[in-house]
Amino acid sequence: MANEERERLLDPIDRISEILFGLIMAVTIIGSLSIATAGHTQVRTATLSALGCNLAWGLVDAVMYLIRTATGRVHNRLVARQVCGADLETAYQLMVRSLPPHVAAISGPEEIEGMRRRLLALQLEGHPVLRARDFVEACGIFLLVVLATFPVVLPFLLTTNVTLAMRLSRIVTLGMLFLAGMKLGHYAGYARPARTGLVMAVLGAALIAAVMALGG
Repeated sequence: MANEERERLLDPIDRISEILFGLIMAVTIIGSLSIATAGHTQVRTATLSALGCNLAWGLVDAVMYLIRTATGRVHNRLVARQVCGADLETAYQLMVRSLPPHVAAISGPEEIEGMRRRLLALQLEGHPVLRARDFVEACGIFLLVVLATFPVVLPFLLTTNVTLAMRLSRIVTLGMLFLAGMKLGHYAGYARPARTGLVMAVLGAALIAAVMALGG
């Protein structure tokens, strides 16, 4: 059965996804500005809207992370109690069904039995469903989403030239998409992660354009 440990806070795929979500939301809000007609008030409103939207998204994402963690942990404990109270054949079936498919595919009777014996030796009760580390990780997720906003809106805070600010914001966005893609490429083990960065930049730009076209 899968243990209670989960991905680290900075797991490349999940955490880069969090940053990209925040980045795309901020860009779509900023992108709604009309360069030809935007005034100081409109720019300020769009900037604050981008920050506020990502604050809200970061809060929701952090809370959902805690819910997911608590639910998964409670489910694991339920399966563990069922395994401990079952006969060998039933316990084997329960554990195989609980394992990730790629782990179950390479786990034979000896591995399953070893996990069952270690499970019987564990203390299943008396531990809180959520721990202090879980809340720290949730705060980290919140910060990742929110911090992804600042590079996008920073040009609008540094200059009153809307055209220049928009251009700089788009350059920063493409740069962040490229770096995120390179990080994923390194994690995947590609020989040329820069290609992954380029694909991510193009894909991200297409997603942003699609979201804006759909009224996002």
